[in-house]
Amino acid sequence: MTIQATSFDKSKIKVVLLEGIHPSAEKVFQNAGYSNIVTATKSLPQDELYSTLADARFLGIRSRTQVTPELLQHAPKLAGIGCFCIGTNQVDLKATEVKGIPVFNAPFANTRSVAELVLGEMILLLRGIPGKNAAAHRGEWMKSAVNSFETRGKILGIVGYGHIGTQIGILAENLGMRVQFFDIESKLALGNARAADSFLQLLETSDIVTFHVPETDLTKNMMDATAFKHLRKGAILINASRGTVVEIDSLAEALRNGDVSGAAIDVFPKEPKSNQEEFVSPLREFDNVILTPHVGGSTVEAQANIGIEVSEKLVRYSDNGSTLSTVNFPEVALPSHVGKHRICHIHHNEPGILAKINDVFSSNNVNISAQYLQTSDSVGYVVTDIDQASSDKAFEALKLIPGTIRTRILY
Repeated sequence: MTIQATSFDKSKIKVVLLEGIHPSAEKVFQNAGYSNIVTATKSLPQDELYSTLADARFLGIRSRTQVTPELLQHAPKLAGIGCFCIGTNQVDLKATEVKGIPVFNAPFANTRSVAELVLGEMILLLRGIPGKNAAAHRGEWMKSAVNSFETRGKILGIVGYGHIGTQIGILAENLGMRVQFFDIESKLALGNARAADSFLQLLETSDIVTFHVPETDLTKNMMDATAFKHLRKGAILINASRGTVVEIDSLAEALRNGDVSGAAIDVFPKEPKSNQEEFVSPLREFDNVILTPHVGGSTVEAQANIGIEVSEKLVRYSDNGSTLSTVNFPEVALPSHVGKHRICHIHHNEPGILAKINDVFSSNNVNISAQYLQTSDSVGYVVTDIDQASSDKAFEALKLIPGTIRTRILY
Protein backbone atom coordinates (compact mmCIF):
# COMPACT_ATOMS: atom_id res chain seq x y z
CA MET A 1 0.00 0.00 0.00
CA THR A 2 1.39 3.40 -0.98
CA ILE A 3 1.19 5.96 1.82
CA GLN A 4 0.77 9.50 0.60
CA ALA A 5 2.21 12.55 2.31
CA THR A 6 -0.09 13.69 5.10
CA SER A 7 -1.48 17.19 5.26
CA PHE A 8 -0.13 17.70 8.75
CA ASP A 9 3.65 18.02 9.10
CA LYS A 10 4.84 14.72 10.62
CA SER A 11 7.62 16.46 12.50
CA LYS A 12 4.90 18.14 14.55
CA ILE A 13 3.12 14.89 15.40
CA LYS A 14 4.34 13.95 18.88
CA VAL A 15 4.56 10.24 19.66
CA VAL A 16 5.07 9.14 23.28
CA LEU A 17 6.31 5.59 23.94
CA LEU A 18 6.47 4.62 27.63
CA GLU A 19 7.43 1.64 29.79
CA GLY A 20 10.43 0.45 27.83
CA ILE A 21 8.63 -0.42 24.61
CA HIS A 22 11.01 -2.25 22.28
CA PRO A 23 13.11 0.00 19.96
CA SER A 24 11.47 -1.71 16.98
CA ALA A 25 8.43 0.52 17.59
CA GLU A 26 10.42 3.74 17.39
CA LYS A 27 12.08 2.49 14.21
CA VAL A 28 8.70 1.90 12.55
CA PHE A 29 7.67 5.48 13.29
CA GLN A 30 10.99 6.85 12.09
CA ASN A 31 10.82 4.86 8.84
CA ALA A 32 7.36 6.33 8.28
CA GLY A 33 8.72 9.88 8.62
CA TYR A 34 7.93 10.64 12.27
CA SER A 35 10.73 12.36 14.19
CA ASN A 36 9.09 13.87 17.28
CA ILE A 37 9.26 10.71 19.38
CA VAL A 38 9.52 10.72 23.18
CA THR A 39 10.52 7.47 24.90
CA ALA A 40 10.79 6.40 28.54
CA THR A 41 12.00 3.14 30.07
CA LYS A 42 9.24 3.12 32.70
CA SER A 43 5.84 4.60 33.47
CA LEU A 44 5.86 8.29 34.38
CA PRO A 45 4.72 9.98 37.60
CA GLN A 46 1.31 11.59 37.20
CA ASP A 47 2.46 15.22 36.88
CA GLU A 48 5.17 14.34 34.37
CA LEU A 49 2.78 12.10 32.46
CA TYR A 50 0.18 14.84 32.15
CA SER A 51 2.70 17.42 30.97
CA THR A 52 4.21 14.97 28.46
CA LEU A 53 0.81 14.18 26.96
CA ALA A 54 -0.39 17.79 26.79
CA ASP A 55 0.60 18.04 23.11
CA ALA A 56 0.91 14.33 22.23
CA ARG A 57 -0.94 12.84 19.26
CA PHE A 58 -0.13 9.16 19.87
CA LEU A 59 0.59 7.24 23.06
CA GLY A 60 2.22 3.83 23.41
CA ILE A 61 2.05 1.97 26.75
CA ARG A 62 2.34 -1.49 28.20
CA SER A 63 0.48 -2.52 31.37
CA ARG A 64 1.40 -0.01 34.08
CA THR A 65 0.14 3.29 32.69
CA GLN A 66 -3.57 3.70 33.37
CA VAL A 67 -5.53 5.63 30.75
CA THR A 68 -8.44 7.13 32.67
CA PRO A 69 -10.97 9.86 31.85
CA GLU A 70 -8.86 12.18 34.01
CA LEU A 71 -5.74 11.45 31.98
CA LEU A 72 -7.64 12.08 28.74
CA GLN A 73 -8.56 15.55 30.00
CA HIS A 74 -4.83 16.32 30.14
CA ALA A 75 -4.24 14.96 26.61
CA PRO A 76 -6.61 17.01 24.43
CA LYS A 77 -4.74 16.31 21.17
CA LEU A 78 -4.46 12.55 21.63
CA ALA A 79 -5.60 10.76 18.45
CA GLY A 80 -4.61 7.13 19.03
CA ILE A 81 -3.34 4.75 21.71
CA GLY A 82 -1.26 1.62 21.31
CA CYS A 83 -1.18 -1.06 24.01
CA PHE A 84 2.09 -2.89 23.33
CA CYS A 85 0.79 -6.10 24.92
CA ILE A 86 -2.21 -8.41 24.69
CA GLY A 87 -4.50 -6.86 27.29
CA THR A 88 -6.22 -3.48 27.19
CA ASN A 89 -7.76 -3.40 30.67
CA GLN A 90 -5.37 -0.57 31.60
CA VAL A 91 -7.33 1.68 29.23
CA ASP A 92 -10.86 2.98 29.77
CA LEU A 93 -12.11 1.82 26.37
CA LYS A 94 -15.48 3.57 26.63
CA ALA A 95 -13.94 6.91 27.56
CA THR A 96 -11.49 6.72 24.66
CA GLU A 97 -14.20 5.67 22.22
CA VAL A 98 -16.49 8.62 22.97
CA LYS A 99 -13.52 10.96 22.56
CA GLY A 100 -12.78 9.49 19.14
CA ILE A 101 -9.52 7.78 20.14
CA PRO A 102 -9.02 4.27 18.70
CA VAL A 103 -7.01 1.82 20.80
CA PHE A 104 -4.82 -0.87 19.23
CA ASN A 105 -3.06 -3.86 20.80
CA ALA A 106 -1.07 -6.97 19.84
CA PRO A 107 -3.34 -9.91 20.59
CA PHE A 108 -1.18 -12.60 18.99
CA ALA A 109 2.46 -11.48 18.90
CA ASN A 110 3.55 -13.06 22.19
CA THR A 111 1.42 -16.22 22.23
CA ARG A 112 4.43 -18.47 21.65
CA SER A 113 6.35 -16.86 24.51
CA VAL A 114 3.52 -17.46 26.98
CA ALA A 115 3.00 -21.01 25.74
CA GLU A 116 6.68 -21.88 26.20
CA LEU A 117 6.77 -20.44 29.73
CA VAL A 118 3.71 -22.45 30.75
CA LEU A 119 5.12 -25.62 29.24
CA GLY A 120 8.39 -25.19 31.11
CA GLU A 121 6.56 -24.55 34.38
CA MET A 122 4.51 -27.73 33.93
CA ILE A 123 7.64 -29.83 33.60
CA LEU A 124 9.38 -28.19 36.55
CA LEU A 125 6.36 -28.51 38.84
CA LEU A 126 5.67 -32.13 37.92
CA ARG A 127 9.27 -32.95 38.84
CA GLY A 128 9.11 -30.92 42.06
CA ILE A 129 12.06 -28.82 40.92
CA PRO A 130 11.03 -25.52 42.56
CA GLY A 131 11.04 -27.11 46.03
CA LYS A 132 14.27 -29.02 45.43
CA ASN A 133 15.92 -25.89 44.07
CA ALA A 134 14.87 -23.79 47.08
CA ALA A 135 16.12 -26.50 49.45
CA ALA A 136 19.47 -26.71 47.67
CA HIS A 137 19.93 -22.96 48.06
CA ARG A 138 19.50 -23.51 51.79
CA GLY A 139 22.08 -26.31 51.78
CA GLU A 140 19.55 -29.15 51.88
CA TRP A 141 19.98 -32.22 49.65
CA MET A 142 16.62 -33.64 48.48
CA LYS A 143 17.61 -36.49 46.15
CA SER A 144 14.39 -38.49 45.81
CA ALA A 145 11.92 -39.66 43.17
CA VAL A 146 8.97 -39.20 45.53
CA ASN A 147 6.32 -36.92 44.01
CA SER A 148 8.42 -36.49 40.87
CA PHE A 149 6.54 -37.30 37.66
CA GLU A 150 6.89 -37.32 33.87
CA THR A 151 4.55 -35.26 31.70
CA ARG A 152 3.69 -38.27 29.56
CA GLY A 153 0.18 -39.52 30.18
CA LYS A 154 -0.85 -36.64 32.44
CA ILE A 155 -4.10 -34.77 31.78
CA LEU A 156 -3.75 -31.08 31.04
CA GLY A 157 -6.83 -28.92 31.52
CA ILE A 158 -6.79 -25.63 29.58
CA VAL A 159 -9.27 -22.94 30.64
CA GLY A 160 -9.66 -20.61 27.67
CA TYR A 161 -8.95 -22.29 24.34
CA GLY A 162 -7.83 -19.28 22.31
CA HIS A 163 -4.56 -18.53 20.55
CA ILE A 164 -2.40 -19.28 23.60
CA GLY A 165 -4.48 -22.16 24.87
CA THR A 166 -4.43 -23.97 21.54
CA GLN A 167 -0.64 -23.57 21.21
CA ILE A 168 -0.12 -24.98 24.69
CA GLY A 169 -2.36 -27.91 23.83
CA ILE A 170 -0.38 -28.76 20.71
CA LEU A 171 2.98 -28.51 22.51
CA ALA A 172 1.68 -30.59 25.42
CA GLU A 173 0.44 -33.35 23.11
CA ASN A 174 3.94 -33.56 21.64
CA LEU A 175 5.11 -34.44 25.15
CA GLY A 176 2.55 -37.22 25.36
CA MET A 177 0.02 -35.39 27.51
CA ARG A 178 -3.73 -35.78 27.19
CA VAL A 179 -5.41 -32.42 26.64
CA GLN A 180 -8.87 -31.21 27.52
CA PHE A 181 -10.21 -27.67 27.52
CA PHE A 182 -13.08 -25.49 28.62
CA ASP A 183 -14.24 -22.34 26.84
CA ILE A 184 -17.49 -20.39 27.00
CA GLU A 185 -17.60 -20.50 23.21
CA SER A 186 -17.63 -23.57 21.01
CA LYS A 187 -14.10 -24.13 19.72
CA LEU A 188 -12.67 -26.55 17.18
CA ALA A 189 -10.38 -28.96 19.01
CA LEU A 190 -6.88 -29.29 17.58
CA GLY A 191 -4.99 -32.57 17.56
CA ASN A 192 -6.47 -35.04 20.03
CA ALA A 193 -7.73 -32.41 22.48
CA ARG A 194 -11.32 -32.66 23.63
CA ALA A 195 -13.77 -30.24 25.18
CA ALA A 196 -14.64 -30.80 28.85
CA ASP A 197 -18.33 -30.93 29.71
CA SER A 198 -17.97 -28.05 32.18
CA PHE A 199 -15.42 -25.96 34.06
CA LEU A 200 -15.93 -28.00 37.23
CA GLN A 201 -15.59 -31.28 35.34
CA LEU A 202 -12.26 -30.05 33.96
CA LEU A 203 -11.07 -29.22 37.49
CA GLU A 204 -12.09 -32.62 38.78
CA THR A 205 -10.31 -34.59 36.05
CA SER A 206 -7.09 -32.66 35.28
CA ASP A 207 -3.60 -33.20 36.71
CA ILE A 208 -2.63 -29.68 35.66
CA VAL A 209 -4.96 -26.71 35.15
CA THR A 210 -3.75 -23.63 33.26
CA PHE A 211 -5.75 -20.43 32.73
CA HIS A 212 -5.74 -18.38 29.50
CA VAL A 213 -8.82 -16.19 29.70
CA PRO A 214 -9.43 -12.42 29.41
CA GLU A 215 -10.42 -10.24 32.35
CA THR A 216 -14.21 -10.05 32.41
CA ASP A 217 -17.00 -10.21 34.97
CA LEU A 218 -17.27 -13.94 34.22
CA THR A 219 -13.59 -14.66 34.86
CA LYS A 220 -13.12 -12.50 37.96
CA ASN A 221 -12.33 -14.85 40.89
CA MET A 222 -13.15 -17.75 38.60
CA MET A 223 -10.85 -19.93 40.69
CA ASP A 224 -12.26 -19.19 44.14
CA ALA A 225 -12.59 -21.25 47.33
CA THR A 226 -15.56 -23.17 45.88
CA ALA A 227 -13.68 -24.00 42.69
CA PHE A 228 -10.67 -25.23 44.67
CA LYS A 229 -12.92 -27.78 46.36
CA HIS A 230 -13.54 -29.31 42.92
CA LEU A 231 -9.86 -29.39 41.94
CA ARG A 232 -8.36 -32.86 41.80
CA LYS A 233 -6.34 -33.59 44.95
CA GLY A 234 -2.66 -32.81 44.37
CA ALA A 235 -3.22 -31.03 41.04
CA ILE A 236 -0.97 -28.26 39.74
CA LEU A 237 -2.36 -24.78 39.01
CA ILE A 238 -0.93 -22.26 36.52
CA ASN A 239 -2.18 -18.74 35.82
CA ALA A 240 -0.55 -16.65 33.10
CA SER A 241 -3.71 -14.81 32.03
CA ARG A 242 -5.09 -12.11 34.34
CA GLY A 243 -4.41 -11.44 38.00
CA THR A 244 -8.07 -11.36 38.97
CA VAL A 245 -8.80 -14.89 37.73
CA VAL A 246 -7.36 -16.80 40.71
CA GLU A 247 -8.18 -15.90 44.30
CA ILE A 248 -4.70 -15.77 45.80
CA ASP A 249 -5.79 -16.34 49.42
CA SER A 250 -7.78 -19.42 48.38
CA LEU A 251 -4.77 -20.74 46.47
CA ALA A 252 -2.54 -20.18 49.51
CA GLU A 253 -4.98 -22.12 51.68
CA ALA A 254 -5.09 -24.99 49.17
CA LEU A 255 -1.29 -25.11 49.15
CA ARG A 256 -1.13 -25.22 52.96
CA ASN A 257 -3.64 -28.07 53.01
CA GLY A 258 -1.78 -30.00 50.33
CA ASP A 259 -4.81 -29.88 48.03
CA VAL A 260 -2.57 -28.25 45.41
CA SER A 261 0.86 -29.82 44.94
CA GLY A 262 2.37 -26.82 43.16
CA ALA A 263 1.55 -23.64 41.31
CA ALA A 264 2.99 -21.11 38.88
CA ILE A 265 1.60 -17.59 38.97
CA ASP A 266 2.71 -14.86 36.55
CA VAL A 267 -0.08 -12.32 37.14
CA PHE A 268 -1.48 -10.90 40.36
CA PRO A 269 -4.48 -8.83 41.50
CA LYS A 270 -2.11 -6.10 42.64
CA GLU A 271 1.33 -5.77 41.07
CA PRO A 272 4.23 -3.43 41.90
CA LYS A 273 4.28 -0.24 39.87
CA SER A 274 8.05 -0.46 39.37
CA ASN A 275 10.97 -2.84 39.87
CA GLN A 276 11.91 -0.88 42.98
CA GLU A 277 8.60 -1.55 44.77
CA GLU A 278 8.41 -4.66 46.97
CA PHE A 279 6.30 -7.54 45.70
CA VAL A 280 3.92 -8.62 48.45
CA SER A 281 2.00 -11.90 48.28
CA PRO A 282 1.04 -14.75 50.65
CA LEU A 283 2.47 -17.11 48.02
CA ARG A 284 6.03 -16.07 48.85
CA GLU A 285 6.13 -18.57 51.72
CA PHE A 286 5.78 -21.63 49.48
CA ASP A 287 8.81 -23.36 47.95
CA ASN A 288 6.56 -25.27 45.54
CA VAL A 289 5.24 -22.13 43.85
CA ILE A 290 6.91 -20.46 40.87
CA LEU A 291 6.37 -16.70 41.07
CA THR A 292 7.22 -14.62 38.01
CA PRO A 293 6.77 -10.84 37.61
CA HIS A 294 4.24 -10.75 34.75
CA VAL A 295 6.76 -11.89 32.15
CA GLY A 296 4.72 -14.42 30.19
CA GLY A 297 5.15 -12.49 26.97
CA SER A 298 8.43 -10.83 27.90
CA THR A 299 10.91 -12.37 25.52
CA VAL A 300 13.14 -10.39 23.19
CA GLU A 301 11.43 -11.92 20.17
CA ALA A 302 7.91 -11.21 21.42
CA GLN A 303 8.64 -7.63 22.45
CA ALA A 304 10.25 -6.89 19.09
CA ASN A 305 7.24 -8.33 17.25
CA ILE A 306 4.81 -6.42 19.46
CA GLY A 307 6.74 -3.20 18.86
CA ILE A 308 6.40 -3.63 15.12
CA GLU A 309 2.77 -4.80 15.12
CA VAL A 310 1.27 -2.05 17.28
CA SER A 311 3.33 0.82 15.88
CA GLU A 312 2.41 -0.20 12.33
CA LYS A 313 -1.26 -0.03 13.29
CA LEU A 314 -0.79 3.46 14.74
CA VAL A 315 1.12 4.65 11.67
CA ARG A 316 -1.51 3.20 9.38
CA TYR A 317 -4.23 5.04 11.27
CA SER A 318 -2.26 8.28 11.28
CA ASP A 319 -1.33 8.13 7.60
CA ASN A 320 -4.28 6.30 6.09
CA GLY A 321 -7.17 6.43 8.56
CA SER A 322 -7.47 2.63 8.79
CA THR A 323 -8.84 1.35 12.11
CA LEU A 324 -8.62 -2.36 11.31
CA SER A 325 -8.21 -4.49 14.48
CA THR A 326 -8.93 -1.65 16.91
CA VAL A 327 -10.49 -2.87 20.16
CA ASN A 328 -12.84 0.04 20.92
CA PHE A 329 -13.75 1.71 17.66
CA PRO A 330 -15.57 1.13 14.34
CA GLU A 331 -13.25 -0.90 12.10
CA VAL A 332 -12.59 0.49 8.63
CA ALA A 333 -9.99 -1.01 6.28
CA LEU A 334 -9.03 1.60 3.73
CA PRO A 335 -7.19 1.50 0.39
CA SER A 336 -4.93 4.37 -0.60
CA HIS A 337 -6.25 6.56 -3.41
CA VAL A 338 -3.38 8.33 -5.13
CA GLY A 339 -4.31 11.79 -6.31
CA LYS A 340 -7.34 12.04 -4.04
CA HIS A 341 -7.84 13.90 -0.78
CA ARG A 342 -9.04 12.13 2.37
CA ILE A 343 -11.10 13.58 5.21
CA CYS A 344 -12.01 11.67 8.39
CA HIS A 345 -15.06 12.53 10.49
CA ILE A 346 -15.72 10.97 13.90
CA HIS A 347 -19.11 11.62 15.45
CA HIS A 348 -21.65 10.37 17.95
CA ASN A 349 -23.76 7.63 16.38
CA GLU A 350 -26.90 9.64 15.77
CA PRO A 351 -29.38 9.50 12.84
CA GLY A 352 -28.84 11.88 9.93
CA ILE A 353 -25.19 12.82 10.43
CA LEU A 354 -24.01 11.14 7.21
CA ALA A 355 -26.58 13.13 5.26
CA LYS A 356 -25.33 16.35 6.85
CA ILE A 357 -21.72 15.44 6.00
CA ASN A 358 -22.59 14.85 2.36
CA ASP A 359 -24.66 18.01 2.29
CA VAL A 360 -21.52 19.95 3.27
CA PHE A 361 -19.61 18.46 0.33
CA SER A 362 -22.50 19.05 -2.06
CA SER A 363 -23.02 22.66 -1.04
CA ASN A 364 -19.29 23.32 -1.52
CA ASN A 365 -19.22 21.65 -4.96
CA VAL A 366 -16.92 18.87 -3.73
CA ASN A 367 -17.23 15.59 -5.63
CA ILE A 368 -17.00 12.38 -3.56
CA SER A 369 -14.96 9.62 -5.22
CA ALA A 370 -15.23 7.11 -2.36
CA GLN A 371 -16.77 6.96 1.10
CA TYR A 372 -16.48 4.49 3.97
CA LEU A 373 -18.71 4.32 7.05
CA GLN A 374 -18.73 2.08 10.10
CA THR A 375 -20.46 2.58 13.42
CA SER A 376 -20.45 1.19 16.94
CA ASP A 377 -23.23 1.70 19.48
CA SER A 378 -21.73 5.06 20.43
CA VAL A 379 -19.56 6.31 17.60
CA GLY A 380 -19.68 6.69 13.82
CA TYR A 381 -16.56 6.92 11.64
CA VAL A 382 -16.81 8.28 8.09
CA VAL A 383 -13.83 8.48 5.74
CA THR A 384 -14.38 10.38 2.50
CA ASP A 385 -12.09 10.60 -0.53
CA ILE A 386 -12.72 13.60 -2.74
CA ASP A 387 -11.60 14.55 -6.24
CA GLN A 388 -10.32 18.00 -5.45
CA ALA A 389 -8.49 19.80 -2.69
CA SER A 390 -10.67 20.21 0.35
CA SER A 391 -11.68 23.81 0.87
CA ASP A 392 -11.18 25.34 4.28
CA LYS A 393 -14.83 26.36 4.20
CA ALA A 394 -16.02 22.73 3.77
CA PHE A 395 -13.69 21.44 6.46
CA GLU A 396 -14.83 24.09 8.95
CA ALA A 397 -18.45 23.25 8.13
CA LEU A 398 -17.82 19.56 8.91
CA LYS A 399 -16.52 20.47 12.35
CA LEU A 400 -19.71 22.42 13.07
CA ILE A 401 -22.08 19.51 12.40
CA PRO A 402 -23.92 18.70 15.68
CA GLY A 403 -22.60 15.47 17.18
CA THR A 404 -19.11 15.87 15.72
CA ILE A 405 -16.32 14.55 17.96
CA ARG A 406 -13.35 15.36 15.74
CA THR A 407 -12.36 15.74 12.10
CA ARG A 408 -9.01 15.64 10.34
CA ILE A 409 -7.66 16.00 6.81
CA LEU A 410 -5.21 13.18 6.15
CA TYR A 411 -3.92 14.26 2.72
